[in-house]
Amino acid sequence: MNLQFAGKRSQPSTVLCLGAHSDDIEIGCGGTLLQLKKSYGDVRFHWVVFCAAGTRAKEAAAAASAFTGPNKATIVIKDFRDGYLPYTGAAVKDLFEELKTEVQPDLIFTHWQGDAHQDHRLVSELTWNTFRNHLILEYEIPKYDGDLGRPNVFLPLDAGLAELKVDYLFDAFKSQQSKPWFDRNTFMGLMRIRGMESNAPSGYAEAFYARKIVLG
Repeated sequence: MNLQFAGKRSQPSTVLCLGAHSDDIEIGCGGTLLQLKKSYGDVRFHWVVFCAAGTRAKEAAAAASAFTGPNKATIVIKDFRDGYLPYTGAAVKDLFEELKTEVQPDLIFTHWQGDAHQDHRLVSELTWNTFRNHLILEYEIPKYDGDLGRPNVFLPLDAGLAELKVDYLFDAFKSQQSKPWFDRNTFMGLMRIRGMESNAPSGYAEAFYARKIVLG
């Protein structure tokens, strides 16, 4: 497939963002989404969070709006039980089948297949099972398990954009700020490492795994 953004299509390009939990998308590819919004004014987002209820659901919706901009996103927040996503696999699969009829994305962001969290792995598996002719980039989430790998796609970010990503994270997800993993230095540090690996001019980047890219 051809990935074509603003100025090359008769309609806005669509980016599908998939996250198991209500901060995964923002942590994994928030800077890249901010860059897309900045570079392509007419890009549209379809934003799906699978496990978010109560306060977490409100935070997820607020964060999606902040990262994509006013009226730029279709936001879907589901309340599957956190940590149990593989055990409700049939219902999650049904939701993916619905998505397939509702959106034809030019680009998809989903979890990395090698992620240590079972919810993340299921979302990744079903992404590939459902969207078979699309450009899919798998993002990474730092965690206690120490499962970071060797990504093969990098997007350099301006230092200000990297900082803005983390600002939005802390503005939106106040319920997570007492947790030791939710740390500004962690988020900036990972982008700094990926920036070093990609020789990014600013020193910051986000990184992804691309299993298959078709040129044409």
